[in-house]
Amino acid sequence: MPFTRFKPSVRMIAGLSAAVLMTACSSVPIIGGGKSKSTSASSAAKVAPSMGVNSYLWRASLETLEFMPLAEVDPFGGVIITDWYASPEAPEERFKANVYILDTNLRADALKTSIFKQVRNGGGWTDAAVDADTARQIENAILTRARELYIATVDNG
Repeated sequence: MPFTRFKPSVRMIAGLSAAVLMTACSSVPIIGGGKSKSTSASSAAKVAPSMGVNSYLWRASLETLEFMPLAEVDPFGGVIITDWYASPEAPEERFKANVYILDTNLRADALKTSIFKQVRNGGGWTDAAVDADTARQIENAILTRARELYIATVDNG
C-alpha cells in the first residue's frame, strides 16, 4: 500500500491551536488565595496568553488560504507558510504563499504576504515571475475577511 501524505485542513489546525490554548489555561491559580483553584472559563480567558498577533487577521488568513496545504503554522509568531499548490485547471504551474502577521492591531500594514510561483520545465520545476498584483489581491482578501469577522463579533457582542 503506497504511503499517502496527510494534509491537515486549515480548520483542523486552527481548532487544534485553540484547543491547546484552552487546555493550557483550564486551571489557573488564584493569586493570594493560597491554594490553586479551578476558575470559570470567563476568569481563565482574562489570564489566557494572547496569540501575539491579531486574531481576526490570523483567522482570515487561514480561511483565505484553506485550499492550499500548510507547511508551517505559528499563531504566536504570526507565520503561515503553505506548501506548493497546483490547481487542477493548471497543473503545469504551482504556487506557494507566506503570510506574516506583524501586529496585534487590525491594520493593513500588520499583514505581509509573499507569493511564489514555479512552472514545470521538462522533469522539474523552475521559478517563475509572479504578477505583482497577486500578493496585493491575497492581502486584500484577507483584510476584507478580517473586517467581516470583526464586524460579526462586534455586532454579536
